[in-house]
Amino acid sequence: MATIKQADFIASIADAFQYISYYHPLDYISALGEAWEREENPAAKDAIAQILTNSRMSAEGHRPICQDTGIATVFLKVGMDVRWDAQLSVTEMINEGVRRAYTDTHNKLRASVLADPAGKRINTKDNTPAVIHYEIVPGDRVDVICAAKGGGSEAKSKFVMLNPSDSVVDWVLKTVPSMGAGWCPPGILGIGIGGTPEKAMLMAKESLMDPVNIHELKARGAQNRAEELRLELFEKVNQLGIGAQGLGGLTTVVDVKVVDCPTHAANLPVAMIPNCAATRHVHFELDGTGPAELPTPTLEDWPKVTWKANTQTATRVNLDTLTKEEIARWKPGQILLLNGKMLTGRDAAHKRIADMLAKGEKLPVDFTNRVIYYVGPVDPVGSEVVGPAGPTTATRMDKFTETMLAQTGLIAMIGKSERGPTAIESIKKHKSAYLMAVGGAAYLVSKAIRAAKVVGFEDLGMEAIYEFEVQDMPVTVAVDAAGVSVHEVGPRHWKAQIAGKLGNIPVMME
Repeated sequence: MATIKQADFIASIADAFQYISYYHPLDYISALGEAWEREENPAAKDAIAQILTNSRMSAEGHRPICQDTGIATVFLKVGMDVRWDAQLSVTEMINEGVRRAYTDTHNKLRASVLADPAGKRINTKDNTPAVIHYEIVPGDRVDVICAAKGGGSEAKSKFVMLNPSDSVVDWVLKTVPSMGAGWCPPGILGIGIGGTPEKAMLMAKESLMDPVNIHELKARGAQNRAEELRLELFEKVNQLGIGAQGLGGLTTVVDVKVVDCPTHAANLPVAMIPNCAATRHVHFELDGTGPAELPTPTLEDWPKVTWKANTQTATRVNLDTLTKEEIARWKPGQILLLNGKMLTGRDAAHKRIADMLAKGEKLPVDFTNRVIYYVGPVDPVGSEVVGPAGPTTATRMDKFTETMLAQTGLIAMIGKSERGPTAIESIKKHKSAYLMAVGGAAYLVSKAIRAAKVVGFEDLGMEAIYEFEVQDMPVTVAVDAAGVSVHEVGPRHWKAQIAGKLGNIPVMME
């Protein structure tokens, strides 16, 4: 009979969440390296190169892969013969481990969890409580999976109650394009089929913790219907041409997981949850002999891909002298290297700005001829001016776009993934532009930030308005002044390209 000590369990949880903040699972990184080798779209290839370079930098510097260090999720299988030497409950021990991990002064992680979610939405300051899934199993061991799931990919989770005669494949191929690029592809799709609604969602989420092994399944062949669906969906989702960061390309997913279980005769519940480019999870077992020992990868385990700013093909932009006339010359898909000062702001800041404008109140900063970056950075450590500072999903700011462009003097925006039709119409109307930074390259982006200071709404923490001074920060023109979006034309082009190579593929969406 194993006795698990409180100190060992807490230390193992804390170590695990620190570990996954800067170490990608190597199976995912290997698959992403193979995707980079295959990719033919230069924009998508560049985005994958940034993600891979960021991953290696994070591993080396022990700093977060993504500024969104996720909501802490724990899958726990507790042996029936386990004995606990503890004063705290298991849930309390897990939350203490999460608290220690997210407040570690050597690598402080971003606290993103808000209490009173439908009310005041107050930050808990330490990313607790964790979301914990328990299972009691035979044996005298404790099996633990720790995962940090980012809000962008969680927001794209889908559930449907199909009729028993409906096609799961058709639903997936119709639904994936509707998810946009906010889940930061290339990633993994977890699909749960059967059970009840909550069971399907749990199966989909837990399937994302399995290794990336679609290549092994392709080599040996499917042995059941779930495996047949994995192979079919892996091929057909990639044929959609969505590509890295939604820019269009050959790889949208590096794996598809399908788990099923018996369900009611009248039902076909199906859940789909994506894992993003910041795939983060680790699996360990405790047997009473001490805290978990997590394997330390070496930098040689990463693909030999290094992204560098290409000053020969990219256009340098001086943000301090930027004008609408210059913005009007930018072309969709053009790579820019930004230099100078920009402002930041995301959901909470935009809401407060809109409320202040409605009341006729003066804003804390002047947005005239400025660019805003949708970001909530990690706190700096050591000599850093700012911690990892990758973009957040831009569509959440769509409802504020007309107000910002019409009433503040703002002339351009930077974020992650696509913009919706309302925002695109405002961009076109005001001859503005939207620039896309790569989601999953937060530490790499932070190295382009030379200075940072809070200039407004300090009480909002990571959602405050900062002023960043940047040097050669890489972005792509995602929506130009004429309203042309690369997230619309890119996937459409690459879907047609793939169809031309592979033959007549049935059109599942437009």
